[in-house]
Amino acid sequence: MSNKLNILFTASEVVPFEKTGGLADVAGALPKALERLGHNIIVVMPRYYNIDRSQLEQLPTPLGVPMGSLGEFWAGVYRRQLPKSKVTIYFIDYEAYFGRSGLYGDKEGGYHDNDKRFIFFSKAALQLCKMLPFTPDIIHANDWHTAVLPLLAQTRFVHDFAHAATVLTIHNLQHQGYCDKSIIDVMEVGWEHFNHHELESFDSINLLKGGIAVADAITTVSKKYAQEIQTPDFGFGLDGHLRAHNYKLFGILNGVDYAEWNPSQDKFIAMKYDRDDIDKKALCKRDLQKHFGLVLREDIPLIGFVGRFVEQKGIALIASVVYKLLDYELQIVMLGTGEVWAESFFAKVAHGRENFALHIGYSNVLAHKIEAGSDMFLMPSIFEPCGLNQIYSLRYGTLPIVRATGGLDDTIINFDDDHNIGNGFKFYDATNEALYHTVLWAVDVYKNSKEAFQKMQQFAMQEHFSWEDSAKEYEKVYLFALKSKRGN
Repeated sequence: MSNKLNILFTASEVVPFEKTGGLADVAGALPKALERLGHNIIVVMPRYYNIDRSQLEQLPTPLGVPMGSLGEFWAGVYRRQLPKSKVTIYFIDYEAYFGRSGLYGDKEGGYHDNDKRFIFFSKAALQLCKMLPFTPDIIHANDWHTAVLPLLAQTRFVHDFAHAATVLTIHNLQHQGYCDKSIIDVMEVGWEHFNHHELESFDSINLLKGGIAVADAITTVSKKYAQEIQTPDFGFGLDGHLRAHNYKLFGILNGVDYAEWNPSQDKFIAMKYDRDDIDKKALCKRDLQKHFGLVLREDIPLIGFVGRFVEQKGIALIASVVYKLLDYELQIVMLGTGEVWAESFFAKVAHGRENFALHIGYSNVLAHKIEAGSDMFLMPSIFEPCGLNQIYSLRYGTLPIVRATGGLDDTIINFDDDHNIGNGFKFYDATNEALYHTVLWAVDVYKNSKEAFQKMQQFAMQEHFSWEDSAKEYEKVYLFALKSKRGN
């Protein structure tokens, strides 16, 4: 692509500064890939108060942010480069909204003023462009937090951004940004947009719904998820709305940072390895067993899990079958945190079974060790927009056991017994029986069809899902959005 674009990329979380989910991974990697393709891109995120200001450069001029009926707020702005790139990331600093213990809430639940916090952030991103100055051709919003940007760009800020095309990426449709309709007076978009086709939902405002209606293009993070969210089972009430706008809906699979997730150069694992010396993976398995105090045996299949202990990730399915599975000669290692019942339940399992190990919390080092040391990786998600751990697992020769949903279905090729091909094991129904029998199937192949299992590992390790490929697909969407904007 020869056209160099100015791109404003806004996100509520960005790796390596703050992360709760896949949005942060995308926001930390996609802008760098777009910059390498020749585009001029800036990233904007809030400066939460655990982001160290000493590592940032403060801009000398404060930023005025109009908040309608609430008046004008003044914010500080910091900046630095995204690591290993030429991309500048700007941080909006406003203590009343972002000087808190959590990103979106605390142990009491979501913050009551999240609507105001992220409308403020979205407006601040546009005000920042005016201050720099930076004239975006593309305004790229992500999830409900910045879904108001397409509407702001054609209403309150139309004089400055009328030319800009808007793209909204949905990373997880479950979270939509519901708020009281009175927030219209803070948004300053005009009450005429409080209608069933745009913002209105059950006499409240749905920020994501409004963004879907107004954006010039919508993307989500896998082709399968783009199809699924147009159905009642996965649409969370917006399936009809998305079907009405599916002419501008695109599914683009997330890429993977292979500089970070690559067993041939992974500094966190006991022994580096690759396809041509995959036998060294056994040393990583031994290291993982030793770390958790498991029996040191190479012939016992070891199944890993890294993820949040929440319903979406299929944690209840795992809980329902884990005791039955542990009656077999296998080992299970789990790393994660989440719902209290799940943490307590799995702690009890770990206390009572010698072939089960648990680490509650998150450890990047341990996540790498589990990817490298496990024989199989468990992802029985109820829904999964993209999923990254299954792609990491492929690169590490750790065969995924997944439910065929979203990006899991797009990336995992089910093992074919007749032809000994595939890169993992899939089940379709979100039931205890389906998960249980699929795990036992994978264990059986590991134990009794070694040659087939190793062939799958070799095939898995040659799979490639790069951000460069994803960025080229986003380029196409940007051009679509620009043509739509101009009426071509």
